Amino acid sequence: MTMIEKPVINYRQRTLLGLLNAFEGRLPRLDFQKYLFLYSQEFEHEPSFEFVPYKFGCFSFQSYADKRRLVEIGALEASEDWRLTAGFGMSDLFANDAFNRFYKKYSGLKGDRLIQDIYRRYPYYAINSEIAPRLMNNTEIDVIRAARPEEKRPRFFTIGYEGSSFEGYLNRLIKNNVRTLVDVRRNPLSRKYGFSKKTLSETVEKLGIEYLHMPELGISSEKRQELNTQADYDRLFASYEKNELKKNRDALVSLCNMVKMKKRIAITCFEAHVCMCHRGRVAKALSQLPEWKYEISHI
Repeated sequence: MTMIEKPVINYRQRTLLGLLNAFEGRLPRLDFQKYLFLYSQEFEHEPSFEFVPYKFGCFSFQSYADKRRLVEIGALEASEDWRLTAGFGMSDLFANDAFNRFYKKYSGLKGDRLIQDIYRRYPYYAINSEIAPRLMNNTEIDVIRAARPEEKRPRFFTIGYEGSSFEGYLNRLIKNNVRTLVDVRRNPLSRKYGFSKKTLSETVEKLGIEYLHMPELGISSEKRQELNTQADYDRLFASYEKNELKKNRDALVSLCNMVKMKKRIAITCFEAHVCMCHRGRVAKALSQLPEWKYEISHI
């Protein structure tokens, strides 16, 4: 007799299913997203999901990536709302008293009242909301406006996504009021959700951040093999400065002009630590241009 293996469900997906089960298996998409936010913020020591301020407030792109996977394995129905599939046989996923406690605390709060509660207590997540003017009074709108990052002085940033969630990365851009993101990877592909060119570019542009790709400032993948120590990285970057950067002065001048025009620019690559990423050498080369006069921050 052939054994049928249960599909692998990770900790984030268990949270989605368990929370939905507590609400009898079905919730409107906006209510579910808001409940997931509150559960992550208030009922988990290490939140399963992070959120960004989006069109209707707090939003997790990762939750929808996980939803697509749960639809594939038959745990959720393929619908706009969030619905458990009837008879999905993994009841052990729901054995967490926190879901029941959350239900008792928040099940009476839904729709506009649920959104208003979150906007009042977490105004940062309402800064991009299209519905806040309808739901909030003038005083509350002023609080939301005050939570919006407003720094506009020209500044150049570098940012890596290693070890970061997609939403954590996006929040670093938003909180530093980055207006243009320049991808300096030669091949902007990633096995980590959100960081391949198509998803990254589409998402940041939805958040009002321009995306540009400058592959000429990248390093080919074959040169990035066998990097085990800082000395290995230093040798690679010394060669990069001597060859690629000298050949691409026009790209550096273009970046400098971008800061003049658009004020808040970030270049991005993979590594978390700038000393292990060529974006640090790009920043160094920019700082040596005669016309450069801007602060550089590694975020």
